[in-house]
Amino acid sequence: MNTTPSQHRSRVNPTPSHAIGYPTTDVRSATTQGSRVYQGLKTSENDEMGCVEILATAISVVVMILTFPISIFVCFKVVSEYERAVIFRMGRLRSGGARGPGVFFVLPCVDDYCKVDLRTVSFDVPPQEVLSKDSVTVTVDAVVYYRISDPLKAVIQVSNYSHSTRLLAATTLRNVLGTRNLSELLTERETISHTMQVSLDEATDPWGVKVERVEIKDVSLPTALQRAMAAEAEAAREARAKVIAAEGEMKSSRALKEASEIISASPSALQLRYLQTLSSISAEKNSTIIFPLPMELLTPFLGHCTTNHLCRQHAAQGMNHQ
Repeated sequence: MNTTPSQHRSRVNPTPSHAIGYPTTDVRSATTQGSRVYQGLKTSENDEMGCVEILATAISVVVMILTFPISIFVCFKVVSEYERAVIFRMGRLRSGGARGPGVFFVLPCVDDYCKVDLRTVSFDVPPQEVLSKDSVTVTVDAVVYYRISDPLKAVIQVSNYSHSTRLLAATTLRNVLGTRNLSELLTERETISHTMQVSLDEATDPWGVKVERVEIKDVSLPTALQRAMAAEAEAAREARAKVIAAEGEMKSSRALKEASEIISASPSALQLRYLQTLSSISAEKNSTIIFPLPMELLTPFLGHCTTNHLCRQHAAQGMNHQ
């Protein structure tokens, strides 16, 4: 009993064409485009019905009256707060938009309805092997969060909005990642996720689907590439360590040079430093150390000893003469 929109004999409603989103003023041509006409909640329920449709509707009403009150349990349906019901009568979308939440009425054997869940749904995008902009093959997986923003579009514009959104998410993931190089894939996940969310949201808007969030879960690199990157990072760390050590040695040599210049300008400072070194060595280890003394330190003692020795020699010679 279902008829295609092109078979409907349209009786034009006084609704302006710009109010339902069509650029032209020919509403009849819009009805031939199928489900687009439902974006403005325009239905074909008010079009002229065929004899079979009128007869089926009348029989359904009579049966409902004859089976009252049993028919109440068949004619009244309930949708939850998070659901909406899209009703079709003899294949035609009923006016008034989606029903719910609460109770709505349907005619048995004539009306058919479809429930749409408005809650946010998440799904995992299967791991995708992507060739990055710099010709590196990586494996990326993501998770997508979406909800139904327009139940009418979700039912009429696409046969299975969930399956279509999943396929589109996988395609969008490959397309977006193919425009980025490896360093961007590893460091700019948030930016890439936002780009994917905007692209998916624009593509699924005609289906009544609102993509709220996209998150990249993992970026897997080939084992050989991981080893190469680890070796490169290790080499970079070693190079930085050598540079730091060289800078430290350079600063230390400059300080030693300045200290040596200061000490060389004052002999007493050199002797004081020498004694300080001896004191520190004796404090660190309890052992006997034979350490040569500079001749400059021994000169006063040597002079005094020489004088005493000469005096003793003169005294001895004097005693011998006596």
